[in-house]
Amino acid sequence: MSAKYQSVTYQPLEFEKPLVELEQKIEELRSAGDDAVNFDDEVVTLKRKADTLRESIYAKLTPWQVVQLSRHSARPYTLDYVDALCTDFVELRGDRAYRDDQSIVGGIGYFNKLPLMIIGHQKGRNTKENMIRNFGMPRPEGYRKAQRLMNLAERFSMPILTLIDTPGAYPGIGAEERGQSEAIATSIQLMTRLKTPIISVVIGEGGSGGALALGVSDRIYMLRYSTYSVISPEGCASILWKDGRQASVAAGVLKLRATDIHNFGICDKIIDEPTGGIHRDPGVVYELLRDILSAEFSSLCALSTDALLEQRYDKFRAIGAFQSVSA
Repeated sequence: MSAKYQSVTYQPLEFEKPLVELEQKIEELRSAGDDAVNFDDEVVTLKRKADTLRESIYAKLTPWQVVQLSRHSARPYTLDYVDALCTDFVELRGDRAYRDDQSIVGGIGYFNKLPLMIIGHQKGRNTKENMIRNFGMPRPEGYRKAQRLMNLAERFSMPILTLIDTPGAYPGIGAEERGQSEAIATSIQLMTRLKTPIISVVIGEGGSGGALALGVSDRIYMLRYSTYSVISPEGCASILWKDGRQASVAAGVLKLRATDIHNFGICDKIIDEPTGGIHRDPGVVYELLRDILSAEFSSLCALSTDALLEQRYDKFRAIGAFQSVSA
């Protein structure tokens, strides 16, 4: 289990640099003040300027800038959410076939006294952790571990929460040899028929089948600065234009922002983040999510099994449907 989430030092994104420099100047003035010299007026002025600049920057983000924010190294990861939302969490490891894949974590915890199975992608904070977590890109054994935990949840009538944050499933030779596509397909198939409530939250990147394998749920939520797409912008650009440097163009074509996904009827609700991203004040988002999960799990658990499965079936059958109207 991770330590309690703490804001980490990070390199600002290119479009954030003017704001970060201004915020650093404010901190310098606060630190420099003493009984003899008072910079309170200057701090107030600069803070107003910073607030205005922050609103201006984040009110007109491009799709590519949203992608960058969804990948922000300071964003909380799955185990941070576990620490914030649950008590008595016990991590369960291994797929009982090959080994434990640490790019997917899962286990049982109590959410408002409700036993809950939590499964999610996990990235690392530094190079060593990212090597262990494989940069949040699961191998087949990760999805088979997830399937094992989902079946366990169904057996004991526990609802399931999945937290999605991956650039995609790992495309290495070893993963393909061990049945990567089959593991993803089986996970999707399993989630369509699980006789227990499932809620998914896209907390960062929702990349390709690697994300969809944990995303066939009764309710799908997205954080404001998260993304959900059939392929990464870099992968799309490499296929369409044979040039991964066109990723910023691909990001616009893919319609991967939370607002786009909500408009398509795939995402049920967008969870607001503080201006600038969840990492600026994660507690605010945790409380919003706690309220949403409490209400939704209460509603879903009250449904009969047949009604739950029928509602889930109808939800996904409706995605992509349209009505042709003649002139």
